[in-house]
Order: sequence, then structure tokens, then C-alpha cells
Amino acid sequence: WVQEEAPDVLCLQETKCAVSAVPAEVRALPGLPHQFWSSAKDRPGYSGVGLLAKTEPLNVTYGIGDPEHDVDGRVVTAEFPSLYVVSAYVPNAGRGLVRLEPRQRFDAAFLEFLQRLDAQKPVLICGDLNVAHEEIDLCHPRANRASPGFTPQEREGFSRLLAAGFVDSFRHLYPEARGAFTFWTYLGSARARNVGWRLDYAVLSRRLLGALCDSKIRSAVPGSDHCPITALLAV
Repeated sequence: WVQEEAPDVLCLQETKCAVSAVPAEVRALPGLPHQFWSSAKDRPGYSGVGLLAKTEPLNVTYGIGDPEHDVDGRVVTAEFPSLYVVSAYVPNAGRGLVRLEPRQRFDAAFLEFLQRLDAQKPVLICGDLNVAHEEIDLCHPRANRASPGFTPQEREGFSRLLAAGFVDSFRHLYPEARGAFTFWTYLGSARARNVGWRLDYAVLSRRLLGALCDSKIRSAVPGSDHCPITALLAV
């Protein structure tokens, strides 16, 4: 699928492997020779992100400058001539919301990080942001008001991101689209029944809207409990 899609930049989340354990077939992906990986320190099989690019970035950084969260390998940022691309895997609040407070701290620190980038040049954030922002973004909103990914606190965190000058590209283009999900639990044939959540986003600086051509959810692509999404920008 990656070869057919032929992206200029491929962002991967929850890779769950150290740099040394990246599979050979991923290392050898044609057209994506510039690869940057971040994994959780001393926690094999946890978290992790990657960013693969067709052309070499001007600069690449790891983390958001916050020691509490940077040990988990959640963010890789590549600087290109016209924008920053951020591959991000936002923490889950956890069963019983046991990690809701750390999640809120991450949201605040991540927003500050993105604002620092945005002050220099526009930003495109791609990844699993672990929140369904509005009721339209999940199948059963009423039953999930206290579930991780749909608490008022997490939704407010995403609202603050938008209020700070960023745009949810898919919802901007398709404000009324229903049943547009990117995650389905493996339980109960949820994907076949489209009982899902929209947790994966391409969020961009508002001043990039003129370059936004489309934002797609590739729900027919198998291989994970998430599906890929594609942002198309003319930059």
C-alpha cells in the first residue's frame, strides 16, 4: 500500500520497536530513503514513532523538550523548506483514566512545542492523537463520555489546539461526514460493522489551508486496528 500511495513523507505511530529492530522491508521501502525513528527508553514494545521521507529534511528533532514525555519516543519532527512535519503519538489516558493527568500535561506541553514551531514556519501534525474531538467522531458518543479518548478534558485539549491557530484538515473539508473513523477495536467485528473512532489526524497551521488539496481516510486498507490517513498539500 505504501508503494502504491507513494507518499513524500510517511509518518508511523506506535511502532513498538527500537531503531535497531525496524524490519528490513521497511528500511528498504523504495522512495523513502531518509528514515528517522524514536523509541521508548528502556521500555521495549512500548510507544515509538517514525518519519520516512523522499527528500532529506533540513533538520530533524526528537521529542517536545519535556523530560516527562520525551522518554516515551512519541514525537519526531522534520523541517522542510516550506513547513515542519510532525509525526506524533499522543498518550492514551488508560483504562479507568489512570493516566488522564499525565495525558493533560502532554497536551499542554505539546501545544507549546507546536506554537514554537509555528512561530518559525507552518506545521503539519500527522498521527494518532488519541482523541475523538466531537460526537460525530465516534460511533457511540453517549456510551463513551467517560472513556479514554472522549473525556471532556481530552476534547478540550484538542479544542485548545484548534483555538491556537491549527486546523483539523479532514473536518475542515468534510464537516458533515459521518461514519468517518480511523480506529476499530479488534473485538466484536467492530471494523466490519464500522463501530469506530476517528483518532488519527492531519492537523495543520491555518495559514497552510490555501495549500490543502484533500484529506483522506483510507478505511479500506487493512493491517492494523487503525487505518492510514493521507493529507495532500501543494507546497
